[in-house]
Parts: sequence; C-alpha cells; structure tokens
Amino acid sequence: MTENLPEFIVQGEHARLFPVLSTTSKEGRTTSIVLACMAKIDEFGVSLLASIGQKVGVRTKMETYTEVVCKERPLKSKDRPDGLIILKNGSREWRALVEAKVGSNELEADQVERYRQLAKDNQINCVITISNQFATTPKVHPLAEVNKSRSKIEVYHWSWMYILTEADLLISQDNVADVDQKILLNELRRFLSHESAGVKGFDRMPKEWTELNKLVSSGGVIAAKSTDAAAVLLAWHQETRDLTLILSRLTETSVTERLSRKHKTDAPSRVKDELVTLRDKKQLTSVLEIPDAAAVVEVAADMTRRSVDVGMTLRAPEDKVSTKARVNWLMRQVKSEKVDDLYVRLLWPGKNEPTQHTVSELRLDPDLASNGKEHLAPHSFFVFRSKNLGGRFTQQTNFIVDLEEIVPAFYRDIGSNLTAWKRSAPKIKDARSTAEDVSADAISEDAQTYDPSA
Repeated sequence: MTENLPEFIVQGEHARLFPVLSTTSKEGRTTSIVLACMAKIDEFGVSLLASIGQKVGVRTKMETYTEVVCKERPLKSKDRPDGLIILKNGSREWRALVEAKVGSNELEADQVERYRQLAKDNQINCVITISNQFATTPKVHPLAEVNKSRSKIEVYHWSWMYILTEADLLISQDNVADVDQKILLNELRRFLSHESAGVKGFDRMPKEWTELNKLVSSGGVIAAKSTDAAAVLLAWHQETRDLTLILSRLTETSVTERLSRKHKTDAPSRVKDELVTLRDKKQLTSVLEIPDAAAVVEVAADMTRRSVDVGMTLRAPEDKVSTKARVNWLMRQVKSEKVDDLYVRLLWPGKNEPTQHTVSELRLDPDLASNGKEHLAPHSFFVFRSKNLGGRFTQQTNFIVDLEEIVPAFYRDIGSNLTAWKRSAPKIKDARSTAEDVSADAISEDAQTYDPSA
C-alpha cells in the first residue's frame, strides 16, 4: 500500500489493530497492534513517548506505520524497519523508526547501526528498538555496541514487558479516560500477556555466570577487565530492570532502580564502577525505589555465600532513648510470622561495629541488642532476609527464579509494613502561647532575667 504515505516513504501502511499477516509473522503482527494502540489510546501513547522525552499534547497528531521502505536507502538494501512513528504539532514534525524482535530473537548491533544511517539519510530523528531484552532506562541500550557508537542518531529501547507493564498500570490505576480506549487497552494487555505474542521476562543468566561462580568458589580473583564479569553485570542489569517491572505490576505503581545521574545515561561507566564491587565484595547489588515505601529496597547477590540478601534501612526513632525502646518500635512493625532467615542489623554511632540478631531472638528478648553497648543507642536498623540458595545460586535459570520470588516476598511480608520515623511537629510552648509573649518587649524582659544555670 503506497497511498497517503509521507514523502520520504515509498512503501508501507498505517499500523492496524487487526493486521492481515502470515501466522508466522509474530513480530509484524505484535508491532502493528502496539503501534496502532499508541495512536488510538491517548494515555498509552503519551506514557510510552514520555519515557524517551517526547511530549504529546492535545494538538499533537500521531501517525504510525508498519513495514516501511524509505526513499533514501542504499542500493540493493533489503532493510525494512518494522515501524515508523510520526508526531505532528503545527509545523514541527518528529519521526522515529521502529525495529522489533519477539520471542528469543535478539537485536543485532549491525542492523541497528544500518537503521541509524537510514534515519539520518531520511531526516528521521531516532530509532526505537523493542525486544525481550531489558534496558534500565529507554536511553541506555541493552547492546553495548550501540551505546558506544559515534552516531548522532539517538537509539531508544523498550522491552515488551515494559510496554505490557505500562498498559497494566494505566488499567489498574484507572488512568484512561475514554471507556472505548480503556477496553482497547485491556485487549492489548490480554494479547501481550498471551504466550502467542512472544513476550517474556528475563529468565536466564548467561553461561558466564556459571564460570564466574566457579572462579569465586575456587578462591580465584576476578580480573579488572574480565569479559565474564562484564557479561554477568550486563545480564544483572537486565534482571534488576525486570524486577522493577514485576514490582510495578504487583504494587500497581511505578518502581524504579536508584542510579546516579551518570549511571542513568552511561552504561559503560556503570559496568566499570560496579565491577569494582563485584571484584572486591563478590556481590551483585541493586537499589530499588518503591513510591511511598519507608525506605529503598536493597538487593545483594553474594557469590561467596551463594545467598541473596534483600532488606531496608530505617532510621531509629530519636524520641526513644534506650536501645530496647528503639528495638521494640521496630519489632511492632515486623508483623509477619514468616521470620525464617529474617535479621536485624543494628548500626551504632561513631566507629562502633554493627551488631546483628535474628528477628526471632529480638522478639523473645529485645535486651539482647544492648549487650556490650549499654551506653549507646543504635541510630539505624537494617531489616533484611538472607536466603542461602546453595547450588541453585550458580544455575543460570534457578538463580533468576529464586531471586524473583525472594525480592517481592520480602516487600510483601516485611517491607510494605514498615514505616519511617519522623520528628513530631513542633508545639507552641505554654510560656509563649501568644504573639504578645514573643513581642520585642517580652523577649527583652526574658533576656534580662535569663539564668543560664537554671
């Protein structure tokens, strides 16, 4: 179909909700349906495009196409992007090529670079890739080669699970105003969650995970430029992104990973910095931010102990003086009866080393926390579950299965019940209860009668 196409496109058609394609064309069918829904469901299109910095206003017109062939392209080129998005706002026009993979098909850096050149030749602003690979943010691509490219054409990435999660949140939060559009979005949610769509979460660590565990368990040292460690870190970043999406769907709110400003946009720098932690501590770590939670959720996979630790740090209540009173304040919040492998690490002022007890022990005898620290009071508590996975820790699939059970379970049973301590609102003192009591004359009189020893 070639009629009514933009001038820089010689072949393609508008994205269809019901594409007439071969049953083997999963990518084409899924991409067409999603792009059509972006154009037809206002809030859905706004949400996805906002993630890559594009604002869709009331007057913005969105057009989406599939199977496009660009006018300016290399001779004999068979490249045909899966989709095209155009935003029109007055005289301003923004364009994005879309390349999608479903199931186990993965993106290829060479193809992405060719699409970058295609975009440049046809005055298209950027390329958006979609696959079952995960990116911490849409602006950091899961392929390292794409991030290192010198091309000035931006490449953004959405995982299919991210798209499904955005649809799920819009439905669960009742954020779609039009009833017909709400029904359509729910149908998209139903379609994407069916196995025939080829959408799946991160479910397997790379083969380097097994090799790195063998190295650590044998007492080996992780090299500063270990390719195995780099591969493991990149996989870990995909998994922690999938964890945020899982928690987002469970809590019906947007869960994110806490990263420094630099790490949000510079994937190589993040890998380099986290390699230091992996080498020194033999740990993979992540910090997850859940809106309105008492604290961030800290996750650590310890390769030496073959365990997963997940917990939250709470500031101790300063209006309680004794250690016992502070511990009791915390114990009242730990309402779960499932306290196996649940610990409290007490953080003390100055250079005093942290101490640690099981929740079971502190429930029976909160005075235990004061042993050897009778004249001190803890300033913070780290409440955490430590789960030893044994041999499953080193296995590519079982490690992910267990991690995705442990982290949500901790937040469901423990973390969601915790409340951060905060100071009480200041009171107006009895001796200064009116404006007259704090007038210049009153303060002058108070200053004259002031007794510092009283």
